[in-house]
Amino acid sequence: MNKFRSNKLKICALLTAALVWLAAACHTGPRPTAEAPPATRTGRVHELVAQDLRRLARQVREELLPLARRGAPLDSLQRSLLSCRRQYKRVEAFTEYFMPATSRLLNGPPLDEIEVEENKSFEPGGLQVLEEMLFPQAADTTAAGRAALVREVRKLVRELKRAEEIWAATELTDAHVFDALRLQVFRLVALGITGFDAPLSRQARPETAASLDALLPVLACYAPAAASANSAAAPTYARLQQLVRHATTELRQHPQDFDGFDRLHFITAYANPLGRELLALQRELGVPPFRELRALRPDVATLFDSAAFDSDFYAANTTWYRTPAKVALGRRLFHEPRLSSAGTRSCASCHQPERAFTDGLVRNLTLTRSGPLRRNTPTILNAALQAGQFYDLRSSSLENQTLDVVQNQDEMHGSLDRAAAELGRDSAYRRLFAQAFPQAAGRIEPQHLQNALASYERSLVRLNSRVDRHLRGEGEVLSRQEQLGFNVFMGKGRCGTCHFAPLFNGTVPPAFQHTESEVLGVPATAAARRLDPDPGRYAHTRLPQLRHSFKTPTVRNVARTAPYMHNGVYRTLREVIDFYDQGGGQGLGLPVDNQTLPADQLHLTAPEKKALEAFLLALTDDQAL
Repeated sequence: MNKFRSNKLKICALLTAALVWLAAACHTGPRPTAEAPPATRTGRVHELVAQDLRRLARQVREELLPLARRGAPLDSLQRSLLSCRRQYKRVEAFTEYFMPATSRLLNGPPLDEIEVEENKSFEPGGLQVLEEMLFPQAADTTAAGRAALVREVRKLVRELKRAEEIWAATELTDAHVFDALRLQVFRLVALGITGFDAPLSRQARPETAASLDALLPVLACYAPAAASANSAAAPTYARLQQLVRHATTELRQHPQDFDGFDRLHFITAYANPLGRELLALQRELGVPPFRELRALRPDVATLFDSAAFDSDFYAANTTWYRTPAKVALGRRLFHEPRLSSAGTRSCASCHQPERAFTDGLVRNLTLTRSGPLRRNTPTILNAALQAGQFYDLRSSSLENQTLDVVQNQDEMHGSLDRAAAELGRDSAYRRLFAQAFPQAAGRIEPQHLQNALASYERSLVRLNSRVDRHLRGEGEVLSRQEQLGFNVFMGKGRCGTCHFAPLFNGTVPPAFQHTESEVLGVPATAAARRLDPDPGRYAHTRLPQLRHSFKTPTVRNVARTAPYMHNGVYRTLREVIDFYDQGGGQGLGLPVDNQTLPADQLHLTAPEKKALEAFLLALTDDQAL
């Protein structure tokens, strides 16, 4: 690890601890009234986590490191690593919540961390990196390989020491504890059960069980006494204990059966009820949920609640938040051809509502019809629920995206300044702008057009497909084939490790603050064995890891958004499924040295492919169309 990286992480760790302390100090909501004093409850929780962190640090330092140093047999190293991983899962709820920068070096993805603003990348570290070293079919057992393993374990020892120091300085409130627990349940749903952080060892079931086990001693700190003022919370507490025990029992029945894990049943029978009961117990104890603006609202019970997300979170500042007047104006501007230079093209020309806001073309034509645009037209349904826009993530906001599109000479070749002046001569528009931006005193400025269009896009959040209704418990809405498809998507097919539930795009849960991109090795044509030449994110961030890297889009409404991929190369879902089944570009034999998609074949059966396609079609939101 270079010096810059080390210093940066120390600063992040100290800032994290300071912010946690400030949040705890400023929390002024109603205090719990259960029998144990609040300080006693949070003190017990703090000590429980501290004990588990110490156990993990000792296990890595006194067991895994000596095994690595003496070149122990591979199976011994693997068993030790898996034991460390299960111990880490006991503290994950709190390390991820209170120290995310350090947590990334404990169990972050085994990919370089990209800092776009600094145009730099930093090497990964932690348990996932160790998994890649110990669980490939041909692990490196040479002297160089063993030395590299020792270096990685020693790095982990140092990061665990830092985690203990941060935790010692962390102060808790009851609200923080319940928030962290509920977010951990969401993390297990979206990441844990998919094998996101254990793709090679395939330990999703035992690691999820270990994480749930750790809930019980924490919840015990909040056990309502029968004689206390909160005895009404006792039934909820009892249900929580029972849910956790039943869930862990089921998870441990077939711990190594990764492909056969019925994830849909786990979510509906255990995870969603756990989220609901945790929120209910929190409220019954007089601990209100936080109220700050988040992408995932802080008072939701499950990831699949109908109004779980707030798209205003991604706006640059509070003045850009939606209002009904802004949305109404933006809807009209979306269909306004005067935004283009020739007055012949509007946003709706390419983003057609009846086609899920796409155009059905491989690539649309340039405004001058001199040839096709560079990329396929993506849907803007739920586009507001991502931290970056365009396939190459070059825009950080919908407002900036609007400016880019309107001024692009191939797309609209317009001018927001000119459009603002022209629309200012229209009495109907003057009235709409005055209603949307009353503080502007009648002025119509370019940023008002940007914000109105962005507000309309933020209103296009639609999360009510049959999949959503099934997961919310509104009856068995999905067919048996579609249910199998969900489990293939979240399990054997590995789709859910990039297209994260419940948005099924690349916005990473449960914080939903970062949108990922991937290098898939997409070919130039469906028949040719030639890599598409589009450089993707590399065009504006010159890091080799980002060559041919593209945003992970949503797969919601894919029934209406063909053709697929950034270049529209595949016309059917079956072609897309076959591409992934073969291992992406590398699986096709293309030279994609930096491919982030695993290159090994998935070996999906014909029935599994049909079921996966059926599930994807069930993600259609008819109300949105």
